[in-house]
Amino acid sequence: MPELWNDLLNCLDLRACPSDEDRDDIALFDGTNQQLEYHRLFGGQLLAQLVRAAQLSCPGKSIKSLHAVFAREGRADEPVRYEITRRHEGRSFATLSAVAQQSRGVLATASISMHAHEDGPELQTIEAVPPVLPADAHTEFSLIPWETRTTTDLSHSGVSAPEFEMWMRTPEVDPDFAPALTAYATDLNLIGTALLGVDGFDHTGNGTKFTSAVTSHNLWFHRPFRSDEWLLLRQHSPILVHGRCFGRGDVLTENGSLVASFAQEALVRIPQ
Repeated sequence: MPELWNDLLNCLDLRACPSDEDRDDIALFDGTNQQLEYHRLFGGQLLAQLVRAAQLSCPGKSIKSLHAVFAREGRADEPVRYEITRRHEGRSFATLSAVAQQSRGVLATASISMHAHEDGPELQTIEAVPPVLPADAHTEFSLIPWETRTTTDLSHSGVSAPEFEMWMRTPEVDPDFAPALTAYATDLNLIGTALLGVDGFDHTGNGTKFTSAVTSHNLWFHRPFRSDEWLLLRQHSPILVHGRCFGRGDVLTENGSLVASFAQEALVRIPQ
């Protein structure tokens, strides 16, 4: 796993590029790609790099939300160019639009909102967080290079509730990377969660028994947090219909603080 972890961190070290246009509202960055045994760029990589590009474009604010639409598959043998346009930046908020592209064309577009820290009352209503699962619940996911624990088998092809909980904790890392690393993780298992409710199918059948691809992904960040402390990803899929599935989830700390939420729609074509 250390190689995959270092590879991912290198991908998040975006390189600023000069712009052909003399405009201070546009920032350009190049991002390298993970070296995976995978037939296309992992969408989580694009999400994580979009988060980092937004943070670098507005260093005085933190990311509040990101709404991404995926247009086409990316190639691992070509860097991804990120173009960030500051549509508005005031004292409290900033609104950005982002385009991720390669020579073939646009891979993804995103609308991103940034927010300067403000004090205010705190109120949270959410189901209590259970204790962190013990070490024997360790479960490896090929694209996640850090500790993950769950008791739900996403490879089970029978029918069960389309719900999934996973504890995760990265190696020690700068907390500025926590939103990007969490965005990366939220892209992995929502399709698999939806397929828990479909008899005879599980997430391992993509490309053979069925076809799937994420079409849009949305994230909201509520509080500052660290990814190298235990986080619970709690997610479920309320609907799969018309060749699409939808899932949503929350990210919570060990002490029960809600730090982020996410939602995703994906293409899921299952032969009839």
